[in-house]
Amino acid sequence: MSKQSWLFLVAGLVLGAGVQWSHAAGADSGGKVYEIRTYHTYPGRLEALHKRFREHTMKIFEKHGMSNVAYWVPQDSPARESTLIYVISHASREQAKANWAEFIADPEWKKVSEESQKDGKIVERVESVFMDATDYSPIK
Repeated sequence: MSKQSWLFLVAGLVLGAGVQWSHAAGADSGGKVYEIRTYHTYPGRLEALHKRFREHTMKIFEKHGMSNVAYWVPQDSPARESTLIYVISHASREQAKANWAEFIADPEWKKVSEESQKDGKIVERVESVFMDATDYSPIK
């Protein structure tokens, strides 16, 4: 399966789960946007990334208005050893921009990032995709 096909499969699953959660919570998903992020780590650094997310990053995301939706790792190698895929949501695309600016400027995040990289850089590259629901999507 191509990387792009896999990304759309994951997006569909996440959005479907988001619809269920949204309906169950009685929430209005009006301007909410979902951001799919794929992190590619340097060799041998994926566990350091997991540790950073598990112990710090997810909490700091919430502090800055980003809702944690889901986190995955691929089942197959070589991506299994160096890839983290996750989805967060923001109140709007504009709010996403503000959330990220606040997150990057957060002194707690700066300290966590620096400390977690004392044994070397962790993330080689990041891909980010914002998703718009279609006019026939149940999430609208």
